[in-house]
Amino acid sequence: MALIKHRWVLVLVIVIAFVLQIIFFSPISPEILQLPLPSSTVSVPPSNSQLQKVTNLGEGLLIGPVDVAVDEKGTLYTATRDGWIRKLHPKGLLKFTDDGVRVLASHVHGSEIRFADDVIEASDGSIYFSVASTKFELHNWHLDLLEAKPFGQLLKYDPSTEQTSILLDGLYFANGVALSKDEDFLIVCETMRKDEIFIKNLLGGPDNINLAPDGSFWIALLQLVPEETELVHTSRALKRVILNFPKLIELVVGGEKRKAKVINVAADCDMLKRFDDPNGTVITFVTSAVEFEDHLYLGSLNTNFVGNLPLK
Repeated sequence: MALIKHRWVLVLVIVIAFVLQIIFFSPISPEILQLPLPSSTVSVPPSNSQLQKVTNLGEGLLIGPVDVAVDEKGTLYTATRDGWIRKLHPKGLLKFTDDGVRVLASHVHGSEIRFADDVIEASDGSIYFSVASTKFELHNWHLDLLEAKPFGQLLKYDPSTEQTSILLDGLYFANGVALSKDEDFLIVCETMRKDEIFIKNLLGGPDNINLAPDGSFWIALLQLVPEETELVHTSRALKRVILNFPKLIELVVGGEKRKAKVINVAADCDMLKRFDDPNGTVITFVTSAVEFEDHLYLGSLNTNFVGNLPLK
């Protein structure tokens, strides 16, 4: 009897410790994430497998090329998740050294910029960039998703004064930033919300956004919340519990690793094109798409290459 009693005491202690961990020592204070229902008034191109036609550039030499840029000569630059800016050109792959890096902004209003995300430069030299989260960083970005609070910002760096200011605060995982062709408006993507001022009812959470030569925009979309796990975001308690089980976290926020989606949206918000890899056969977790000379170059946090999709 004494042995049984001791076992029950041990079980009770474990349960109490687990509850205390969930309630008092959780790194997040979660909110319920409202996921809008699809609208029947929005014209959406049908799903396809166009992204399965991509060719792989720099395969095996890159680690999670999250974003891609192309200069006027067609040279590709990509920022990789291991902290490098890499350059792909006909002679091979080059790596930038510390001698070529200058920090323009590390703080804003006295607070450290913890998770700068995307950036765009205007013709007057002003630099607009997003901060995905002021609480979390890249290595634990999934905690921002689970907490579902607006920790994101849109900042502006003025090169004439070398000062950084906050243009927008309280954004839900501020991600891609783009200027219109005439620079008469700026777009910032909130990955955590599908209901945007620029365009509503997207097919996933918007990541990076890039201006196309014709004035439209290419937007990489992520399915951060798989349909089968949407229930998690209706319960604060369930989020706290899941946080203690890494495999459950992967299940809840791992939808982006199973497929890929990119859309092309006109300046008047019409959805013009849609490219998918619905099963992740060739590419998954596409985070950026940039067009140059009838080719679409794709960045991804889940590949070791930059994708190249011919548009004609």
